[in-house]
Amino acid sequence: MHAVAADRAKRPAGFLAARGLIAATSAKRRPLVVAGDYDKAAIMSAAIAAAKVHQARTGSAWSEALSVTLKATWALAKATRAATTH
Repeated sequence: MHAVAADRAKRPAGFLAARGLIAATSAKRRPLVVAGDYDKAAIMSAAIAAAKVHQARTGSAWSEALSVTLKATWALAKATRAATTH
C-alpha cells in the first residue's frame, strides 16, 4: 500500500500558496479563459507575477518558482474552463 502512495505525483512546495495568490490576483487582471479558450498570454503573465512573489518568499531559483506557478496557473485555468463549460 505504501508503494502505491509513493507512486502518486507529489505537489511541489508552494503549489497551494501560488494557486491562492493567482486566484486572488487574476480577478484584477485579464481572465485566464475567454470564450471557452485559454488565454495563454494571460496565463503566462499571471504565472510570472506569482513566480516573483514565490521566489521572494522561498528564495528558490527562478526556474523552480516559474515551474510551480505555471503548474498552479494552468490548474486554475483548467478548473475555470471546466466550471464555465458546465
